[in-house]
Amino acid sequence: MPPQIQPLDGFHITPEQASDASAIEALLDHAFGPGRFTKVSERVRELAPLRRDASFCAWDSGRLVGCVRMTAVRVGDTPVMFLGPLAVEADQRKGGTGGALVQRACTAAESAGFPVVLLVGDEPYFTHFGFSSAQTSAVALPGPVDQRRVLARGTSHPLQGPVRY
Repeated sequence: MPPQIQPLDGFHITPEQASDASAIEALLDHAFGPGRFTKVSERVRELAPLRRDASFCAWDSGRLVGCVRMTAVRVGDTPVMFLGPLAVEADQRKGGTGGALVQRACTAAESAGFPVVLLVGDEPYFTHFGFSSAQTSAVALPGPVDQRRVLARGTSHPLQGPVRY
């Protein structure tokens, strides 16, 4: 089991390690199926290297139950951290695992000098963590996306331009 960082209700969050890769890939396959490779978060991950200092795993009794990955990119001239993918095992989705991972990743992004975090997701869920579509209508992601699902936190001005490394 990875080193224990933060005990929570039944799970522990740890920074992602290289040795977690196979468990993460299995979780992502299970959560998203084979279509996950067509998702825009996979396109963003192809642009820039993974930031393990801002990516985390949730473990419950040695089983990976959730993960969140972050990638440092730019939107136009603005440096941002892109959150995604976020995956949580079905039996953990009501226990706060996803929210704890999002909060930990956003805190780590800020600590790494990236106050702006961008993601593609469900606004009613991510609003709880300070995300909104109010400043993202001109963000161009590297693949098809419902623009209403492009969300950001940490910016008071509109983000505009392509997502690039």
